[in-house]
Amino acid sequence: MKKFDFKLQKLLDIRYNKEEESKLNFSKAQDDKTNAEENLDKLNMNYSKYSETRMHGNVVQQKTTQFYLNSLATCIDEAISELEKKKMILEEKRQDLKQKQVDRKTVDILKDKQMDKYTKEVNAIEQRNNDEFALYGYIRNTAERG
Repeated sequence: MKKFDFKLQKLLDIRYNKEEESKLNFSKAQDDKTNAEENLDKLNMNYSKYSETRMHGNVVQQKTTQFYLNSLATCIDEAISELEKKKMILEEKRQDLKQKQVDRKTVDILKDKQMDKYTKEVNAIEQRNNDEFALYGYIRNTAERG
């Protein structure tokens, strides 16, 4: 009896590899977004910290603190922009991963259907053989008795 041979196995393997690659890309994009969020949080905490101390100290310290706060505000704006870009990239990677999963599952379903068909055919052949053996046994037994 021949074993099950899925003719599209190479395609399934390719799609599986592409899905795995897409998972890695999605994971990297997620890490990048998380890092951008953490960076933005740090900048916001620094801004809060120094904005509370801005009125303390002499004039030079106040001016220096104000320049630093202005610089932080610019960095915060850039970090917000960067975070938005990372969110967009993450969403693109998510959609790509979904599509790759659909592509793989499509071929996987074909494989499952062909495997079921093959199994049914094998079972039917086996059942016919068993019926045939049983019939031969019955004929032999009745011939021996008669």
